[in-house]
Order: sequence, then structure tokens, then C-alpha cells
Amino acid sequence: MKKTVILLSILMLTLASIIFLTAEQDPPYTHSWTKAICDENNHCQDHIIFCKGEKLVSTTPITGATVQLSKNWEDPRDEEIREKFC
Repeated sequence: MKKTVILLSILMLTLASIIFLTAEQDPPYTHSWTKAICDENNHCQDHIIFCKGEKLVSTTPITGATVQLSKNWEDPRDEEIREKFC
């Protein structure tokens, strides 16, 4: 009887440890997407945007590649899309 209680206790502790260690942790972000970000001189670069809900977590250039558009180029996206990150 004593061995059974000890074995069951060990089994329960092992199972609890596995569940605790494999439980899903709070992810650092909830969604990501790519976006071309342009400055006032129409110099644009693609970035990957990481958001947690409506909060910006980070933005990182995808590649070192950039494009310099002409001075009279106008971004066809509406202002909300241009300014929105999350």
C-alpha cells in the first residue's frame, strides 16, 4: 500500500511538471505583417511589423533593399493605412 501511494505521488508530480513546463507561455506578439515604410523624401523600405493586440512590439527591416521614388510620387494608400502599425 505504501509503495502504491509513493508511486502515485511520483506519477502525479511528474505529470504536473510536464503540464507546467509545456503549458503555452504568453506569446511576445499576437500578429505580424509586412509594410512599406516611406520617409518624407519618398525613400521606402519593407519592414515586418509585430503587434500584441493594438500595441506595436517591434518593426524590423526585412532586407537591406530600399527604393528611392521620384519627388512627385504620391503614396496611393489612404492615410489611415500609411500611418497604422497595429
